[in-house]
Amino acid sequence: MLLYDVVVIGSGPAGATTARFAANAGLKVLLVDKKQELGAPIQCSGAVSAHALEDVQVEPDGEFVVTPIHGFIVYNESGEAVEHDYRKVKPDPYLNTPLGYIVDRRRFDRHLTNMAQQSGVETWLKTEALGYERVDDQKVEVQLRKLDGDVSVRTRVIVGADGLQSQVGKWAGLTTHIKLSELASCLQYVVDRVETHGLLEIIAGHEWAPGGYAWVFPKHEGLSEVGLGVIRTMTDLDANAYLKKFIEKSFMAERFQNLRVLEIQGGGVPLASPLKTQFTDNMILVGDAARHVNPITGGGIHTALRCGAIAGTFLGELLSNNTVPNAAALAAYQERWAAALGDSMWQLYKRKRAIFSERDIEKRNEMLYDTLASYFSPTSEYRKI
Repeated sequence: MLLYDVVVIGSGPAGATTARFAANAGLKVLLVDKKQELGAPIQCSGAVSAHALEDVQVEPDGEFVVTPIHGFIVYNESGEAVEHDYRKVKPDPYLNTPLGYIVDRRRFDRHLTNMAQQSGVETWLKTEALGYERVDDQKVEVQLRKLDGDVSVRTRVIVGADGLQSQVGKWAGLTTHIKLSELASCLQYVVDRVETHGLLEIIAGHEWAPGGYAWVFPKHEGLSEVGLGVIRTMTDLDANAYLKKFIEKSFMAERFQNLRVLEIQGGGVPLASPLKTQFTDNMILVGDAARHVNPITGGGIHTALRCGAIAGTFLGELLSNNTVPNAAALAAYQERWAAALGDSMWQLYKRKRAIFSERDIEKRNEMLYDTLASYFSPTSEYRKI
């Protein structure tokens, strides 16, 4: 019977970062993922701040960086805009230093897993987690299915990093259900022949994206990402219909007239509150599994990375002291996360609820536009991207 201090299920940014920080703290860590290709399928635009990478000791690298990001343009429904080009509004330090990056998620996730492996993390891909049972106060037994058969391992703590529909949390009876009204259906095209200038462009307005927003993001070699997210309880049409409408009829239609679609990507993004309880005996949840996603922007890479660092460091301290990893002890993980990230995310969620509770569409559009414009401002209290 193989014995570990921590078994992390899911090798996305949160899982791989948790595993690396736990291993660097001296723990024996197993990282498993049911996929054979990390980072696939691509379900997000890949925007991440330079601060987020710095916080988790990840150097920007041409291996995964697609293009640098220097700021934002936020549009209202009719095309009026507020621009926050950090090279102009905050030249020190951003004149020659990117605010953030667009990353290739496949390469980025592989890079993070490689970093975990270099820290001593054992990694099993194409391995499905089937369930677990408690052995005693200190250990649980996890059932796994590998290509060559089923195997069980024992661990002191399971980390659920298995995404939005977390099975790990469900095993333990944690409430992981998400309302349809708080799940954005997102679709984006990777295109050429659409000019960008190193800025993330955000387009608010019910006409183009009910419950969410549209975007135009730069990509490498003259490519760009054009996409949007909608809340299906607010419309009878799907994201595909709205994306076509945005491209063909919005104030950007002329800009898109020579657009050529090279790739289509999509998935669900939670615009919900963080889980109220993210731990139980011998288990914690991180990343999307714990709803560590910005409820206004839907951004989740930076929150996943920072949460992973918090979780891995916390587990290193807790388990190195031979503390029994029961719910009472693991509650301190959520308290630490809340102090660093969670309180801000709850504030954003309350603001999001206030916006989309407004029945007057014109007022709602104005509230969302003002919120996004101020959020991406250099004077905002929130971290960008």
